[in-house]
Amino acid sequence: MKILDYYILKHFIRNLFFGLICFILIFILVDLFENVDKFIDKNVSNSVIVQYYIYFIPEILKLITPVSMLLATLFTFSRFNNYSEMTAVNSAGISIYRFSLPLIIFGFLITLFSLYFNGWLVPKFNSEKLKIERTYLGKNVIPGVISNLNFQDSENKIFALGNYNESEKSAYNVTLNIFDKTEQSQLLSRYDVKIMKWDSIKNEWKLIGVLERKFDTSNTEILNTIDTVYSNEISEIGKINFSPSSLIKSQLKADELLLEDLREHIRTLESGGQIVNREKVDYYSKISFPFSNIIVILFGISISTNKRKSGTAVQFGVSILITFIYLGFLKVSQTFGYSGDINPVLTAWLANILFLFWQ
Repeated sequence: MKILDYYILKHFIRNLFFGLICFILIFILVDLFENVDKFIDKNVSNSVIVQYYIYFIPEILKLITPVSMLLATLFTFSRFNNYSEMTAVNSAGISIYRFSLPLIIFGFLITLFSLYFNGWLVPKFNSEKLKIERTYLGKNVIPGVISNLNFQDSENKIFALGNYNESEKSAYNVTLNIFDKTEQSQLLSRYDVKIMKWDSIKNEWKLIGVLERKFDTSNTEILNTIDTVYSNEISEIGKINFSPSSLIKSQLKADELLLEDLREHIRTLESGGQIVNREKVDYYSKISFPFSNIIVILFGISISTNKRKSGTAVQFGVSILITFIYLGFLKVSQTFGYSGDINPVLTAWLANILFLFWQ
């Protein structure tokens, strides 16, 4: 049986690489036609353009691998059917399940590799690609000085940063409002800070030029000024959950964050009491999407071994249609997940679950 397994895998892998190369070329050509005017307007050199598309290839591979796996399965079985090799296999008493086993094992290995590839390698290349976009094309720019940052740091603490300077690791004109945990409409105190500077040794925020304003139930305001103090030295403030790195990561796209960085970013936001539906959907989608590789192989086997009379062209069209339905359903379900209508974990896995049981 090993000879047959190698024979099946040889044709499958050859078809897979052929599909990958074709789709990569199509993606690059389409993107180049869309952006060529921007490259010319910005006087981007040929070497930078080549770098840009080299960094783009891993993202393309992530997207097209399931489609290529489906088409490779279809073409492999179609070839065996056209040359009556499936008839010989059936005559030898080999079931379709045993015949498909090497493809399923190969698909499982590709799925495991894709978990690492999509979670760690693709974000690194995406980060380099986006750096080129930010440097040469002026797209997705993260300014050195970020203005008007507002976020909830914990259940009852809301920060407003007038400006944040990344090179100085300092925030300016900071306002912190602290509310009653039981009656969140009740403002307990407000801190106006001229400079909030990150101390990389203590891993704490140093507050400079603090105006403390406390409010009691009789609407009496108590004022106090503090020259310099660390946040954890004021019991009411305590440890501030965000750091300079998390501030910058909040400006990055999920596609350029490593899996563990995205998970840590979610933890930071959650500790600040913020809603993280979008981030969780993106995180779990990075884990669930690679499993589509094994699902499309099962789907391709189901279509190719169907006893109804239909040509390769029909099977090809049906397979492409199913692929786009899958991707479309994935995007639609993500929209509901982002809005919080569907649990983020269920959102990420819903397309895989439905299409697995649709075999």
